[in-house]
Formats: sequence, C-alpha cells, structure tokens
Amino acid sequence: MVDAKPVGFVGLGHMGEPIARNLLGAGERLVVWTRRPARVADLVRAGAEGAGDVGEVLDRCDMVLFMLADATALEEVLGWDGTGFAHPLEVRTIVNLGTVSTSAAVAFHQRVREAGGRYVEAPVSGSRVPAQRGELVVMLAGDGDLDAVERLLSPTSRDVVRCGAVPAATATKLSVNAFLVSLVAALAESVHLAESSGVDLEVLHRVLDSGPMASAVSRLRLAAMLGHDYAPQTAIDDVARNCRLVLDLAEQAGARAPMTRQSHELYTRSSALGFGADDMAAVVEALRRAP
Repeated sequence: MVDAKPVGFVGLGHMGEPIARNLLGAGERLVVWTRRPARVADLVRAGAEGAGDVGEVLDRCDMVLFMLADATALEEVLGWDGTGFAHPLEVRTIVNLGTVSTSAAVAFHQRVREAGGRYVEAPVSGSRVPAQRGELVVMLAGDGDLDAVERLLSPTSRDVVRCGAVPAATATKLSVNAFLVSLVAALAESVHLAESSGVDLEVLHRVLDSGPMASAVSRLRLAAMLGHDYAPQTAIDDVARNCRLVLDLAEQAGARAPMTRQSHELYTRSSALGFGADDMAAVVEALRRAP
C-alpha cells in the first residue's frame, strides 16, 4: 500500500547491501542507514530513502532490520554501550539478521521486550553470492508477527525456517556453521594433500566437482583454492569469529566440537598470515605455508 510505513534497514556491508537490494527489487520501501554515507547514497540511487542516523530510521519505521558485524556493533548503534542515549524501541520490531552468541541473543530479546518492543532473530546461512541471488536460508525465532517477517524476507531467501523461541534460531545457525567451517577446512586439506603428492589438480577438480560430496560451497571454494582467488564471499576473520561462537555454544551445551576447534586454529593462522579480509577459501594457505 502506498501509505504503508517503510521498513528500516541498518547495516549495508558485505551481506546487508545485497539483501537490501533484493528487498527494493521486491517493491519494499526502505529507509536505510550505515556508518559509510557512500553506501547509503548507493542504495538511495537504487530506490531507498536515506536516513541521517539510526534514530531517524527508528522514528520512521515500525520494523527495522539490522545486519551488523557482531553483538558489539548492534549495542553501539542502539545506544546500549553506554556511549550515548539508548534509542526508544516501543512498538518497534527489531529483526537481527546478524550472527551473535546465544547469550547475546537472549539478552537482546529481554532488553527489547523491556523497552516495549519485539525482538526477532533471523540469522542467515549463505555468503555474498547467495545473498545477491536471493538464495539465503533464514532461521527465524522471536516475538510478534513472524508471518510478516517471513513475508518480508522471502524475496531474499530460498527458505525461511521457523526454529522456535529465542535463541533457537541462533543455536541452529551456529550448528550449521560448525558444518560449514569444518567442510571448507577439510576441502583445504584435500587440496593441500593433492598438491603435495603430485596429483593432477585438474583431475582433482573434476573428480570433486562431479562426486557425491559436491555442493555449491565446495565448488566455489575449490575453484578459489586452486586459482588462488580469494575475493571475499565470507571473510576469514568473520569465520574465525563464528568458530569462536560455535565453541562457546558447545561449552555451554556440554557438547564436543573437535573439528570446529581444529578449523578455528587454521582460520586464525590464515588471518595471522595476512588473509583475514580474504575469503574463507584462503584457509588453504595455513597449510601451504605451515612451518
């Protein structure tokens, strides 16, 4: 409807920008803000309405999506870090698309409810290319009208999956990440072993891409590892941070996560080698350059 309130979108980084563009493409009115004015200007040229700060977004919108790097970033923009005035959230629905710890998700949920708002966690599975294609998988939990949130996010996603109460969506996302980080680390080990033992890498590429273990993730990262092309889809430093969140959840739950622990070491080593801003496929460099 023409007179319907717009939706707010805060955070136009590596993942937020393509998600916001897909929402615009689906006909949503968006009021956007991020710390870098040039990114706001880019989205305004694509049809969004720019805001001067987070407060303006919250003033103009009843539902606001946040796609920020971590829990600290969300606390900062909402004024919860003690450096400024907390923004009023009464009757607002706060939708957090980012990945945080389960303890942070519980704390955010409580704080938003105490402020008279509703909190929805909606972490996504997928990197920048699926985000651009509208092929993410959204995990959903929280308060309020989840049907409306699901309808809103459908153009960005291959599927929107209800997970239960907060922090079930976050716990689900971290469980999925345990598989992802271990998968790419194992693929790096396969490539390194083949390189070291003289295997024809074109043959390896063909066999892995044609075999039963092939996936969109493995195909993308295998090509990147063999081509030494680490244009970021999911940055090493973000992966290392997510490994830490998985390990923290495992400790809280009394679960074992040995593969995530070893993967974390490899991603951390890759970052130390200077690949922190590169794609997670660069984890292979931790093996290639091992002392």
